[in-house]
Amino acid sequence: MAEYLSIEGMSEGLEGKVQQDLKFKTGNFLWKVKFNVPLDPKTVNNVNLYVTTETLAPLKTAIRYNSLENLIEVEPLEPYAQDEIYILNVTTKVASLAGKSLKEPVQVRFKL
Repeated sequence: MAEYLSIEGMSEGLEGKVQQDLKFKTGNFLWKVKFNVPLDPKTVNNVNLYVTTETLAPLKTAIRYNSLENLIEVEPLEPYAQDEIYILNVTTKVASLAGKSLKEPVQVRFKL
């Protein structure tokens, strides 16, 4: 399968955990962030999860939480620009139902 997304860098420890499963190239694609515990839905929002450009300009996104799969979906509401570097940010304010937060923030740098 062709690589349509270029991963430019990521938080330490994510090697081998970031993968793409794209059937065709598009300027809009959905990030899926899987957790191993149920999350507090109040902490799953576009303040605690967001996408920016490399210059930290925010990209409009829709954030959805699938509680059955412990999966967060981050969907852009505007297309990604070709050759622009973006950063997917998951902050330590995302918490489990038990109140435990991520130990470290997660960042994935990517471009189309």
